[in-house]
Amino acid sequence: MALTHAPRDDRAPLDWYAASLPARTPQPALDGDRRVDVAVLGAGYTGLSAALELATRGLSVAVLEAGDVGSGASGRNGGQVLSGYGCEVDVLESLVGAATARELFDLSLHGVRLVRERIAQHAIDCHWRDGHATVPVRPRTTRTLRATTERLQQRYDHPVQWWDVDRLRTQLDSPRYLGAMFDPLSGHLHPLAFVRGLADAAMAAGAVVHERTPVIELLREPRPALRTATGTLHADHVILAGNALLAGIAPTIERHIMPVGTYMSATPVLGADLAQGLIRNGMAVADNDWVLDYFRLSHDHRLLFGGGASYSALPPRGLRRTMRRRMWQVFPQLRGVDLEHVWGGYVDITPSRAPHWGRLTPAIYYAQGFSGHGVAAANLAGQVLAQAIAGQAGRLDLFERLPQQHFPGGPLLRRPLLVAMMSAVKLLNLIW
Repeated sequence: MALTHAPRDDRAPLDWYAASLPARTPQPALDGDRRVDVAVLGAGYTGLSAALELATRGLSVAVLEAGDVGSGASGRNGGQVLSGYGCEVDVLESLVGAATARELFDLSLHGVRLVRERIAQHAIDCHWRDGHATVPVRPRTTRTLRATTERLQQRYDHPVQWWDVDRLRTQLDSPRYLGAMFDPLSGHLHPLAFVRGLADAAMAAGAVVHERTPVIELLREPRPALRTATGTLHADHVILAGNALLAGIAPTIERHIMPVGTYMSATPVLGADLAQGLIRNGMAVADNDWVLDYFRLSHDHRLLFGGGASYSALPPRGLRRTMRRRMWQVFPQLRGVDLEHVWGGYVDITPSRAPHWGRLTPAIYYAQGFSGHGVAAANLAGQVLAQAIAGQAGRLDLFERLPQQHFPGGPLLRRPLLVAMMSAVKLLNLIW
């Protein structure tokens, strides 16, 4: 038994996202027993997207959140809204064939459009900016990325562009990268502002959100229910949207994912001239190394810089120093600029990095395995699960075609085995 999302430690320094927004009065915790059409575990993108879709259709919906809205990955991530999934399209093709891979990829584009539509429809002030560039550091990864660009153009009709070094340097003032795959449909936003806006939209449609209400048990029979310390939420259907922090609620599906630590930072305000000189078109950027760096500008002219990964459940030593060094490697002109905020959190990865969405029972649905690629995909997942509950299961059926492996070693050994494997992969990546 565990929390869906670990509540934020009030003694810890606030991440920049939380510090940049006004304080929010929590929604009341669940008090006593209640029955609804659909009970949702987790007030992140997946859970709130599903709640909004279901409430709009007239169903009664209640969402249980262990912390505050967006206190998990949905409110703390890099803010990059990307087409595709955590795995590349060639992995999708190897898993389900070219035709189904194309259908799944097209749904990912719908996920990006869905984010844009909800921002517009519900007037969510989350500082959307167009454009994303994937950039390579090494000749080998440059060749791989260029091949991916051509595949997306020719087989997926996706309007990505290949930029050579000279063209990239007109937009990104960094000497580190060897080219770029530019995606004009993707973009970036303030993730906490967006997830709060989703919550407001869902509640306006009739959904109820209970914050600071950890779920301690999933009851499956005869009808599903979510039990908390202060009451039980009975429902015809349950959606599990706890992702990386679901631990202990549904072991059957949890063995298919691994929580991985990832980290973000924010500089002080740089000023408009310096900030815009770094990324002239305001796009978001991520490299394609195994342990990647990703970064973008904030609306108040900071650099938001993410990177690193911890597979051991412990943050790396000297995290601030490491993040600062990585930032200086990308932008040497910022050498001497410190970091004002450094924070971290968990994302959930699957062995293939493909999404893992489906049904645990005919009445219990789940979506997980976003593998660091979840802002658009999780919004899509919520809509897909809601549509299936409403009787339109075709899209969920597509995702259930994806074969899923579990991490070896069981609950005690799977993390040490992953740490050993990832150490070897990182070493090979450096050698190649």
